[in-house]
Amino acid sequence: MAENNTSAAVGGNGRNGAPGRHRLVVLVGSVREGRFGPVVASWVAEQARLHGGFDVEILDLAEVEVPLELPAVSPKAAGGDYPRPAGMAPLTEALERADAFLVVTPEYNHSYPASLKAAIDWHFTQWTAKPVAFVSYGGAAGGRHAVLHLENVLTELHAVTIRDGLAFPNYFTSWQDGRPQDPDAPAYAKTLLEQLAWWAGALRAAREAVPYPA
Repeated sequence: MAENNTSAAVGGNGRNGAPGRHRLVVLVGSVREGRFGPVVASWVAEQARLHGGFDVEILDLAEVEVPLELPAVSPKAAGGDYPRPAGMAPLTEALERADAFLVVTPEYNHSYPASLKAAIDWHFTQWTAKPVAFVSYGGAAGGRHAVLHLENVLTELHAVTIRDGLAFPNYFTSWQDGRPQDPDAPAYAKTLLEQLAWWAGALRAAREAVPYPA
């Protein structure tokens, strides 16, 4: 069943988005063959559209060039001159224009995928002073170990992680026809999205008023 973490491609509308809505990137973190992530991301994106506060864009790391080998200089130090591969441009541009992120991750060996870590490490300012929520899936733990590790990593990049999230234990038996069978899952998603929208608005206003002192 779905659990709240407290116990527990949709096209975007451009850089500015629709008036009154926040630009949300739903990031599919797994690139493993036969992965379940796109199914979860599709359902979560649907919940975000129903919420009404977001322009939603699904970004699948399996469709982006994300090498494991990094340049010698850090992205924080290099800024706009950081030498990213051309195939990474869709990822960088999506992260740059986003007001908020929703990371969909499995749990591999009690942590999150290398593909997701690489995507994070290739960037820095794109995460800064923006909110990040998590939707995880896995076996009995529902991906919670992956989320705990991601919270530490993204805090280091000055992102703001959202307290409430979604976790789907034993997803291989708890989903049917692309949807979670737990009837409470949409309510948990609404709580996550309400918190994410609040932080997206507050942090966007803060960034526009005063540059973040990173």
